[in-house]
Amino acid sequence: MPTLTPTADVHAAYPRLTDDQIAILRSCGQQRQVGEGEQLFRAGERTDEFFVVLSGEVAVVHDDPEHVVQRHGPRSFLGELGLLEGQTAFVSAVVNKPGEVLAVGSAALRDLLSREPGLGDVILRAYLLRRTLLVGVGTGFRIIGSAFSADTRRLLEFAARNRLPHRWADLEKDAEAEALLRRLGVAPEETPIVLWHDHRVLRNPSNAELAHVIGLRTETPAKGVCDLVVVGAGPGGLAAAVYGASEGLSTVVLDAVATGGQAGTSSRIENYLGFPAGISGMELAERAVVQADRFGARIDVPAEAAGLEQRDGNSLVRLTDGGTVTATNVVVATGARYRRLAAPGIERFEGLGVHYAATVWEARTCRRDTVAVVGGGNSAGQAVLFLARESPAVHLLVRGGALEENMSRYLIDRIERHPRIHVRLHTEVREVSGEERVESVLVEDNRTGEQQVLPARALFVFIGARPATSWLAGAVTLDKRGFIPTGQDVAEAAADAWEPLGRVPLALETGLPGVFAVGDVRSRSVKRVASAVGEGAMAVRLAHEHLGEVGAPAVR
Repeated sequence: MPTLTPTADVHAAYPRLTDDQIAILRSCGQQRQVGEGEQLFRAGERTDEFFVVLSGEVAVVHDDPEHVVQRHGPRSFLGELGLLEGQTAFVSAVVNKPGEVLAVGSAALRDLLSREPGLGDVILRAYLLRRTLLVGVGTGFRIIGSAFSADTRRLLEFAARNRLPHRWADLEKDAEAEALLRRLGVAPEETPIVLWHDHRVLRNPSNAELAHVIGLRTETPAKGVCDLVVVGAGPGGLAAAVYGASEGLSTVVLDAVATGGQAGTSSRIENYLGFPAGISGMELAERAVVQADRFGARIDVPAEAAGLEQRDGNSLVRLTDGGTVTATNVVVATGARYRRLAAPGIERFEGLGVHYAATVWEARTCRRDTVAVVGGGNSAGQAVLFLARESPAVHLLVRGGALEENMSRYLIDRIERHPRIHVRLHTEVREVSGEERVESVLVEDNRTGEQQVLPARALFVFIGARPATSWLAGAVTLDKRGFIPTGQDVAEAAADAWEPLGRVPLALETGLPGVFAVGDVRSRSVKRVASAVGEGAMAVRLAHEHLGEVGAPAVR
């Protein structure tokens, strides 16, 4: 693995601190002499220290000292996003040249970042970029399994959606992977496996098992009642977590797959207030996670909700693993999930060229290849612009007759000007073909019936979404499409629940008192990130009103 090539992103990811910034860090850190060969932290293990190199040199390495990711000299700081989020390290740090470092505890660092926003922004921005760069150079744990295994695809999706550095060895193509399995004594039926940094072997782990090893998942509290449980960690859910925890509410956040929700799969959000240059869904999610964690919210991933019921004035959320979380208030922010495309070959090639997200993780599998995107909304528009950065040609396949029907004007203008984007209106996918992965897409003009085969190494699908509310069936009122009506829309349908309280549902309240719905899962909501964030903040204000009615829980 080569050292990272100097680029604008690399320079931003590895800045040098100023004298003033180092002085701020000295106020809560300790200077330490380090010798050649000393390890400051090791891949696969948690570290609770933030290091600044004062003199000497420290190499960040992967697997062994020969695989150098980056060399840090004086005024550089070590670490990446996992340090702020309590995850294990994905790389190791070894002293190359003896010198001196400044060590700051991770808890003290988080407190410092809240008091010194300028320094905090430098560190957080660098950490976000480092996480992306680590993915690009193939660091992290290894997933070894067949491309045709559903469990392999499950682990790959989990790693990608949670933005975890990882490598995949395909048993169908990689002879070294097969030899490695023999050395480890792993039978084919035990695959896929995850090979952890310390050479520990996880045989077909569940997402929850892998999350525990990485540090994503903490033990869900089984006793006591929290003020607020947020189900779903998209923009609306994370906003509720930030505002709830910052206002002193004991807050637990649950998500079945990953933080960020549907927005986290977006390569660039360009119409979100305050980010004139745009922001990726990944960066927005990671910033919100760090912010919520700093205020004391607990974020558990994966933790999938299986049901909801009310007992003794509180709401109990049942989890698929058998656990429960009880809270005075619940914010449902489970959002909506992209619909699957119905065409021959789609299911076979999911994860092998058919994708329902367009981030750096998916894009790296088809760099410099012709690709196709299905959809006519903003998500599809953002995807084609992102993919066209490196792909020689991107086909945008739209069932309707005009982009203006569902796409924002600023995206349309850029798409129409881009020389490598080819818009095909009145076009539908009829089949996806290939040997071991997607090689071509059969499309049809839905007016004339004329068919054409488009060479494409990947197909990205953004064709609308369905609400993630199956776990709420029978618990709260749903509309005919499965979305959750709130406020006046549900008042008459659930009148019996409100009679004891002598009031009607609050603006975002569902058919159950103290249960609120925000974002895409809510009936008649505006499907925009800013709207979901605003509703998440508003739900916390309404939760305070409900707490005022029923009183704070006696045992938290």
